Amino acid sequence: MKLKSIMAFIVTAIMAFSLCGCAELQRFIDEDLSGSENSLTESTNSTDGNHKAEKGKLVSHYIDVGQGDSEFIELPDGTTMLIDAGTADYGETVVNYIKNLGYSKIDYLVGTHPHADHIGGMQKVVKSFDIGSVYMPKASTNTKTYENLLKEIKNKGLKIKTAKAGVSVISDNDLKVDILAPNSSKYDEINNYSAVIKITYKNNKFLYMGDAEKLSEDEIKADVSADVIKIGHHGSTSSSSKNFVKKVKPQYAVICVGKDNTYGHPKDSIIKRWKDIGANILRTDKNGSITITSDGSDISVSTEK
Repeated sequence: MKLKSIMAFIVTAIMAFSLCGCAELQRFIDEDLSGSENSLTESTNSTDGNHKAEKGKLVSHYIDVGQGDSEFIELPDGTTMLIDAGTADYGETVVNYIKNLGYSKIDYLVGTHPHADHIGGMQKVVKSFDIGSVYMPKASTNTKTYENLLKEIKNKGLKIKTAKAGVSVISDNDLKVDILAPNSSKYDEINNYSAVIKITYKNNKFLYMGDAEKLSEDEIKADVSADVIKIGHHGSTSSSSKNFVKKVKPQYAVICVGKDNTYGHPKDSIIKRWKDIGANILRTDKNGSITITSDGSDISVSTEK
């Protein structure tokens, strides 16, 4: 309410009190506030969305976008990164999730590869936020989804930086964000163009595989050991080779996957492979959105369900 409206309301309420008594006044207040344009509930909700990570904490959110990928990372230096944004149907979901944390800017935006279940919602993201740097591999498709994203990036006056092995996004003493793949310039399968991201915060390491398959896994020469991995290609047998799984040997393996999807993801053999090396399995189809927090030494997990 504006000041004049508030003063008028108070005067009217006092008159109502003298005429109607306490019970009537309470009913009068309830009715007035419930019918007002900006109710107290709406005002509270609009300012109660700031749940940013504590300073010095790295928080990795694996957003439930059904059969797709989207990871939002609150970095300990106060910046943010979004890796993929699900299909177009989930663009609003991703936007609302990030806004509810209290953010209006994404410092680093990564589209791992141009498949709709990874970049479909990204057009909405680019429209909705102030964007810093955009990273995508040199892989293209002729889909409308991909064209729309490129147009939106251009409309914002942004330029795309090439996501490829050897690129350092952040390189500080305690925090490093590196791109480990793709390592080749040409692949037959678009999945293998996937940008693979590794975040190292003090003693903890997070790995994000996109849809990278065995070929790409084998090409990575950098250290892939990690405490937490978002495994490749939704738990498909095309990724997570035995050799690669042994190299990573994580404490947690996160699978972004849709409930009852038609692909049969994740495959039981892949789940077993990660479990056999001691990984705890987390799945968005069973756990909903997953949040993993690191202080650089210890890791904690919370799930939506």
